[in-house]
Amino acid sequence: MLDHILDYLRLGLYLLLALLGYHLYQAWQLSEFANVSTKPDSQISVTPPNQSPIINNTATTNSITTKSLNISPNAPLIHAKTDVLEIDIDPHGGNIIGSKLLKYPAELGSLTPYSLLNNDPQKRYITTSGMISANLAEAAQDSALYSTAKTQYTLANQQNSLSIILHGPLYNGIQINKEIILQRDSYLVTVNYILINHSKQAWQGKLYYQLLRTDTATAKDFANLTTYFGAAISSHDKPLQKISFKEMRQQNLHANITGGWAAMVQHYFVSAWIPQQHSSNEYYSKITPDGLYTIGMLSDIINIAPQQQTTVTTHLYTGPAVADYLEQAAPGLQLTIDYGMLWMIAAGIFWLMKHTYNLIGNWGGAIIITTIIIKLLFYQLSAKSYRSMNMMKKIQPKIEHLKELHANNKQQLTQATLALYRQEKINPMGGCLPMLIQIPVFIALYWVLVESVQLRQAPFILWITDLTAKDPYYVLPILVGMSMFLQQRLSPPPPDPTQAKLMLLMPVIFTCLFISCPAGLMLYWFVNNLLSCLQQWLIIRSIK
Repeated sequence: MLDHILDYLRLGLYLLLALLGYHLYQAWQLSEFANVSTKPDSQISVTPPNQSPIINNTATTNSITTKSLNISPNAPLIHAKTDVLEIDIDPHGGNIIGSKLLKYPAELGSLTPYSLLNNDPQKRYITTSGMISANLAEAAQDSALYSTAKTQYTLANQQNSLSIILHGPLYNGIQINKEIILQRDSYLVTVNYILINHSKQAWQGKLYYQLLRTDTATAKDFANLTTYFGAAISSHDKPLQKISFKEMRQQNLHANITGGWAAMVQHYFVSAWIPQQHSSNEYYSKITPDGLYTIGMLSDIINIAPQQQTTVTTHLYTGPAVADYLEQAAPGLQLTIDYGMLWMIAAGIFWLMKHTYNLIGNWGGAIIITTIIIKLLFYQLSAKSYRSMNMMKKIQPKIEHLKELHANNKQQLTQATLALYRQEKINPMGGCLPMLIQIPVFIALYWVLVESVQLRQAPFILWITDLTAKDPYYVLPILVGMSMFLQQRLSPPPPDPTQAKLMLLMPVIFTCLFISCPAGLMLYWFVNNLLSCLQQWLIIRSIK
């Protein structure tokens, strides 16, 4: 009876992995083909927003709204370009409304860089920042127009930083200037507000910083149900707090936080406002009348004495979700790379893969070497399991004999079977361990392949030009099925003929389920199965 239980347990593990495969397959299909928009029906259609929120007499988050804006043809956009980043600055409000990541192609083989921040009416994703004060009128801020010395800025070869000075308007004696600084090989933008009080009276006000976007992304922007798409904030008590668009529709966020950051997160890429870590800010979320989901922060009160000036520095990260870049930008920002519940295993796998890639320069090769290393780490545990499986196969005639002796007494059959296991020093549960070990590693590697922007459009060999996409000729999924069949032939068959037939169908079922999963995941599974077959074959030889 016990051997039947073990067979059912092994079958259950296969079914669990099949169910996992089905959900991963669904998630991957959605990431490839979905085009999702969940804007509430009650909101109006998206129109171009005002890049400068209204100022009224109450310096709170309720003061910050957006209106439609018709950009004047006499005020062209300001372009700035470094070796890795190109941004567009709207002179109306002096806001960054476009960012292109020059080292990340929009499509595989394309020369067009990936556009993260953009002012496309269908998928608008922009930043805004500004000042609110009881001393300034609403109309004044609506018409704010910044001027610059030129409209084209390019980081020269001998330069390490690029500075763009935006001269703003003078309202009631308050001069508002902005300085935007870009660094070589960096996606972190410094935004300095230079506030000058030319009046004879003290001035008080607040600065705000926002990220606004539609709840619409193209199929290649994010993987629905697999990677997070929405807003997030950070605090000392909670380094990562996700704020989904659904939560924004239900209620607005209001939280007083020292330091931290406010971000919009999508598949592979992140944008985040990062204040000075000693400053106190009110973090908020809202949906604008134009249907833009907003995450932002409002500074504490800024006081400027007459004939004095102050500079307030904030940083904007807009770039790839690379852990090293994010850690340098702000504490905890690397947590936006979401590896799921098995993040510790996934982080370890990626660390190993990254260092292997640095040695060989190929992510497919890094997956193969990482698989071999993982297999070596679990070699002894797997060896015990395979020995247990093969010893079970060896004593199968004795178990069949016990079944004949105790055909009418199941209790005596169980006791006799357990006694036989003790006599032969066999752990009947040991054969299930390889599958139990493989499942969490399999899931963790899936998250690594889904979340790691380094693997985006990474080639392997020959026809596999993108490890995060499916094998176009389905060679790897078929090889995975064949290796599973070989692995089954080396394992003891279930005594139940029905179970045996079902187990033979498992390679076919798994091949169908995983046929459209990423090539990198199939490569891992194929190499892992081959190593398992080799290890099992060596153990069988040693037992014989």
